[in-house]
Amino acid sequence: MPPPPDRSILPAPVWLQRLSIVILVVFCFYVGLLVFLLPWTRYWNENHYLLTFSPFGRLMSAGFARGIVSGLGLLDMWIGVSEIIHYNESRP
Repeated sequence: MPPPPDRSILPAPVWLQRLSIVILVVFCFYVGLLVFLLPWTRYWNENHYLLTFSPFGRLMSAGFARGIVSGLGLLDMWIGVSEIIHYNESRP
């Protein structure tokens, strides 16, 4: 008779797998959209912390820095899309 399966190796229940992927995808899209749009708002230009440290403030107000930050937002949204595409459930 084979030994009983070890409970620590069994995958999570399907509902928990689905819930975790939904939370991860929503989080990636929310943060990605925020980071994508934030450099082009007035909150970026009128940020007290960026304005007090002058060299860093000038660097962050440059167009290429805004583009890099927006690109990170797009990358974060792509991670969410990639998680949706590569999702597979493992049934216990």
